[in-house]
Amino acid sequence: MDCVRPDTSGGARTMLFAIEWAENGLLPDTVIRAGMRRLMAQRLAAHHDQPPSRRTAAFRDFVADLKSSPIAIHTHDANVQHYEVPAQFFHLHLGPRLKYSCCWYERGNETLAQAEEAMMRIYAERAQLDKLKAGDRVLDLGCGWGSLSLWLAEHYPHLEIVGFSNSHGQREFIEGRARERGFQNLRIVTGNVATDPMPADALKDGFNRVISIEMFEHMRNYQLLLKKVRGWMTDDAKLFVHIFAHPTLAYPYEVKDKSDWMTQYFFLGGIMPNEHLLAQFQDDMKLSNQWWVDGTHYQKTAEHWLQGMDGNKAAVLATFQQCYGDDAERWVQRWRMFYMAVAEFFGYQHGSEWGVTHLLFDAR
Repeated sequence: MDCVRPDTSGGARTMLFAIEWAENGLLPDTVIRAGMRRLMAQRLAAHHDQPPSRRTAAFRDFVADLKSSPIAIHTHDANVQHYEVPAQFFHLHLGPRLKYSCCWYERGNETLAQAEEAMMRIYAERAQLDKLKAGDRVLDLGCGWGSLSLWLAEHYPHLEIVGFSNSHGQREFIEGRARERGFQNLRIVTGNVATDPMPADALKDGFNRVISIEMFEHMRNYQLLLKKVRGWMTDDAKLFVHIFAHPTLAYPYEVKDKSDWMTQYFFLGGIMPNEHLLAQFQDDMKLSNQWWVDGTHYQKTAEHWLQGMDGNKAAVLATFQQCYGDDAERWVQRWRMFYMAVAEFFGYQHGSEWGVTHLLFDAR
């Protein structure tokens, strides 16, 4: 979601002033959004102005760079960017499932709760969960606040669900929800997927399905990651991945200067993949199916999140004062700008540029 990086040094100075005004609430949302769309247009124009041979070479170099990288970078910093705020903040504006990722709007006028449920059903269908038998095991890799883990435990009581989180706070929250609902088929483990093994008592004989929702964007070396995940899977297992993407653009998020606003505050160490990126890493997994979700679904999701924030302004500010102190108002606006950026980014050109891709891999 690279929508606040200009192309020239002169533009950088102007952008720094604009960011300062926006963060201090001195610019109306309409102006902020217009600026975001302008920067998206600049990035796309620069990309399309390149000859095809240069774009192909750039993508080849990007893949090679990922293969020489560690599995992930800045993992602690990236986690802090999104989860240093109290959990109450997310409860104030996400849907009832606390799904912190793109939802599904079949008609376009769904409530956030309906859109959360709809996307969960799509995951189950595309991951072919109906083919699993009693006692089979599903890993929710990067389970966040447990939206999918809890949904799976509820709808598939005959399956054993394991959620993998890098946050002890998230684990405690999910375990509490599971106890409240009487789920006996859900376990949450914590660790860093880039560096930690799967605990033996959680791995057992392996997983029949691995599902990962908006975690792969935070990874770098997919070759090593998929090899590691393959080691956690049974021989007939499948991996389902939900990852945001662009049809052709692929690039890392890096902080080159203070105008790299999105990376600096919300996406350090992440990448923007294109829809073909994961297909370049099939040593241990074979891509068997792929789907495209146009960006309007994420646009509507982010607009719902923003509406939730704006509808709970006083409570959000009080929550932020716990962790940001005197900077609470600025951080409220930063999060508002983040959701505006997500909405404008994925809604650009009616959702035809950036979107989400779903991929299904078979274990080799």
